[in-house]
Amino acid sequence: MSWFYRNVIRPVLFTSDSEEIHNTTLRALGWLSRSKLGLDLIESFYGPSALPVELFGLHFPNPVGLAAGMDKQAEAVPAWAAMGFGFSELGGVTWHAQSGNPGPRMFRAIADEAVVNRMGFNNPGAEAIAAKLATWKQSGLWPNHPVGINLGKSKITPLEKATDDYANSFRVLRAHADFFVVNVSSPNTPNLRQLQDKSALAEILHALQAINSKSPGKPILVKVAPDLSFEALDEILELVDPCGIAGIVATNTTITRPESADPSLTKIYSETGGLSGKPLRARSTEVIRHLYKSSRGKVPIIGVGGIFSAADAWEKITAGASLVQVYTGLIYEGPSLPREITDGLTTLLEKQKVASIKQAAGLHA
Repeated sequence: MSWFYRNVIRPVLFTSDSEEIHNTTLRALGWLSRSKLGLDLIESFYGPSALPVELFGLHFPNPVGLAAGMDKQAEAVPAWAAMGFGFSELGGVTWHAQSGNPGPRMFRAIADEAVVNRMGFNNPGAEAIAAKLATWKQSGLWPNHPVGINLGKSKITPLEKATDDYANSFRVLRAHADFFVVNVSSPNTPNLRQLQDKSALAEILHALQAINSKSPGKPILVKVAPDLSFEALDEILELVDPCGIAGIVATNTTITRPESADPSLTKIYSETGGLSGKPLRARSTEVIRHLYKSSRGKVPIIGVGGIFSAADAWEKITAGASLVQVYTGLIYEGPSLPREITDGLTTLLEKQKVASIKQAAGLHA
């Protein structure tokens, strides 16, 4: 299926604008998600493989998740489980509805199998997403895997009011998802990455945990940038116990660019925004390995960045990740990727004589 997608379907899709194809695909998946028949059809092609992981008090059918950014508007919530994902992360969601940055704002660097985007947290706002998720639950089609929400800061909210912005979103969304990811690392909202500063991040997390004190509490994770120094990453790890951080998502997109003599790539890389895909793979793994070693394996990590195959996922897991996520890999490899990665990880576990993903995490850290 991947060969057919890469050689027949993808070349046709890539003749159109990136965001246009993205939106068209989401609309189609959203339409299919609205009926059991449609979900059964998706599952018949891409149905999930079992490789269970228990983490954050949640059951993940397999360790391969959908990264934030793919389904910003909760348009196809049931489809992701049918496509073989072990979990999904929706959003980013902000307190205020916002259209995001002006287009064009998503660019393919095809030769490097990468994407540059400056979307800017385009979403209908936390209250609209909460209503949408409530409707999905009432439909009886809610997915049988954990659903997370990525929380961002509204562009119109000044940095000094960021805590209230995140808290407002969390308050209305808390009942509608299984876990939450605090996104202070997107490069596409001005000055957002300043919130990775230890004191600013602690303030946000304390505010969320005050809301989260009502039982049952939801796992709250933090998503970090690949461009942070190891010292800055260690400062975030210092907040794990005092702020109740359940885990780290490593990493977001990068503002760095690979060197290239290809004029077409140089043009794409000159665009402002975050870079994802294969050029990010090595750095994200490096960050995962550092976080794992610095925390002595005590802080669960979700690895994301440049995962296109089971081998890529295995690299992240053995560096210290307990779960992985894909986004750009899905664009380049197609919808069979989650199942292919899960099946490949199962084979690798057997080959390495390792009993579970939990035992494999950090094996080569």
